[in-house]
Amino acid sequence: MAAEENEGRAAKEHIVWLKLDDYLAMVRHARQVAPIEDCGLLAGTEENGVRTVEKVFYLTNVDHSPEHFALDPAEQFAAIKEMRAAGWKLLGNWHSHPASPSRPSEEDKRLAFDSRLSYFILSLNGGEPVLSSFHIEKHTRVSKEDLRIR
Repeated sequence: MAAEENEGRAAKEHIVWLKLDDYLAMVRHARQVAPIEDCGLLAGTEENGVRTVEKVFYLTNVDHSPEHFALDPAEQFAAIKEMRAAGWKLLGNWHSHPASPSRPSEEDKRLAFDSRLSYFILSLNGGEPVLSSFHIEKHTRVSKEDLRIR
């Protein structure tokens, strides 16, 4: 099945829960740094295929680009250290698309090195923001995860 055909199907691997307050904070933060892509990490718990985001980390996009991002290594290390201290695991990463839809670009797919992670993309393109979570395998197979905001 082509990646584009698979994109619309919900991945069976995970249900991902995100708090409404965290979603709204992500939108505010991404709007503040736009037109640069915002980025960060997602930490929390996972049990029986259900991921619960406990904390959204906001990291500096060291590329300062509106079209791609790179996480600040020192901030990334500090976030991982905080996750471990809290007993959380790395669930994935997130970034914004200030001027494009909430779907992985070819670069996003190419840079998705760990198929165990969730990849959140927050689109600010158009009217209302759109946040989606994706499972990306072998840089080509993309499926939309079941993201639930409460």
